[in-house]
Amino acid sequence: MLDYQHLTITYTHQDRVARVALNRPEVRNAFNTQTMQELVRAFQTLGMDERLHAIVLTGSGSVFCAGADVSMMQQSIHYTEEQNLEEALFLSDLLHTINTCPCTVIGRVNGAAMGGGVGLIAVCDIVIATQTARFGLSEVKLGIAPAAISPYVMRKIGESQARALFMTGERFDAERAQRIGLVHAIAPAEELDEALEKTLAELLTSAPQAARVCKMLALSVGTMPHDEARRLTAATIAKLRVSPEGQEGLRSFLEKRKPTWITSAN
Repeated sequence: MLDYQHLTITYTHQDRVARVALNRPEVRNAFNTQTMQELVRAFQTLGMDERLHAIVLTGSGSVFCAGADVSMMQQSIHYTEEQNLEEALFLSDLLHTINTCPCTVIGRVNGAAMGGGVGLIAVCDIVIATQTARFGLSEVKLGIAPAAISPYVMRKIGESQARALFMTGERFDAERAQRIGLVHAIAPAEELDEALEKTLAELLTSAPQAARVCKMLALSVGTMPHDEARRLTAATIAKLRVSPEGQEGLRSFLEKRKPTWITSAN
């Protein structure tokens, strides 16, 4: 694994789970240009590792991510419109990289998530948050907008909630985040890792390559024309049924035994 200054990357569960932690607790894990560059590199690299069943994205300390670094905001005051455009496009590219990472991405939200931090949550496949976590799309309070993150946030929470939260910039709690679909599960802080382990236990019994195909389907078929979706889904299941994983999964079911991707890891 490459060296990172603003991230820590560790492996668990016999190298089948990678944990990516934003490691700037002194600035509430706010991201600057280097942090964004490192996140892109990390998810591109990890996404190619077909041994992985999951990537956990979290923050060091008591905060998940406070959004953009204050120093980054200070610099942007002096940027031209073209420089601001370049920076915003890079943030969009970062979110796209995580969103389309082939591996399942779990957001372990250990504390507050503001602005771009909400964007990071929105591109996770599964999100588990502590009950005390607070959220906010507060860009409007600064005279700007949650523009780069808006496509991903909109897909998670829908237009109605986005219109309210984008324009008020109000902060909201974990229960509301769960109600609107931004977060899937909440737990007391002392039980956050226990809740994470339950989700990982489910993922570790899933066929890793089939899980990647499932993610591809979830990201794509909902916006496809009927005929395109019909052909893609039919071709996908036909290919999976004759694949090594598909053959092993069906045989193990019929033979009433665990598939090899479970037994080989024990």
